[in-house]
Amino acid sequence: MRYLTFALGKGRLARQTLDTFEQIGITCQEMKDKDTRKLIFVNEELKLRFFLSKGPDVPTYVEYGAADIGIVGKDTILEEKRNIYEVLDLGFGKCRMCVCGPKDAQELLQHQELIRVATKYPNIAKDYFYNKKHQTVEIIKLNGSIELAPIVGLSEVIVDIVETGSTLKENGLQVLEEICPLSARMVVNQVSMKMEHERISKMIMDLKNLQEGLGK
Repeated sequence: MRYLTFALGKGRLARQTLDTFEQIGITCQEMKDKDTRKLIFVNEELKLRFFLSKGPDVPTYVEYGAADIGIVGKDTILEEKRNIYEVLDLGFGKCRMCVCGPKDAQELLQHQELIRVATKYPNIAKDYFYNKKHQTVEIIKLNGSIELAPIVGLSEVIVDIVETGSTLKENGLQVLEEICPLSARMVVNQVSMKMEHERISKMIMDLKNLQEGLGK
């Protein structure tokens, strides 16, 4: 039996994933060692391998078959646009992708004015403004604190992930429009889905049953 390899988005997402997997009998003791410098973690008994990566890289590893399965946020799936199967909403890591800005920017959105939009997610922003709102905008890609952009006059609005909205509020910004809900998803390599159909399908089924049992 070959190893099934998982790519997990680093940080809280990986911790929540492992907690969920434990409930269906998928464990990896090696990953619990906080001081380890290992890059690949193995469960020999179940023939499973795990590695951690930056969120945006997970769909790439899965598309090219370096990982059979990935766990990543829906935002990353939409932004990266990779050829992978999205097979399950895991139901945790819930938040929203939104257009945010100062209150007076609401009018600019309603009147379809040419505005600047700062974001870490240019593909999501483009798709929303061009294809759904049919509004021409200039998109500015940023990597750091997106909230800063409208405050210093770089852009009129931002497109960003909103969890509680408290950071926005503290900086005089608010949610102006919601683009889509987000949460952690399981994605699968297209070839792996055929080759390892039985094992992967059983895992998806177990996770679905777990969600139903918890009343997701």
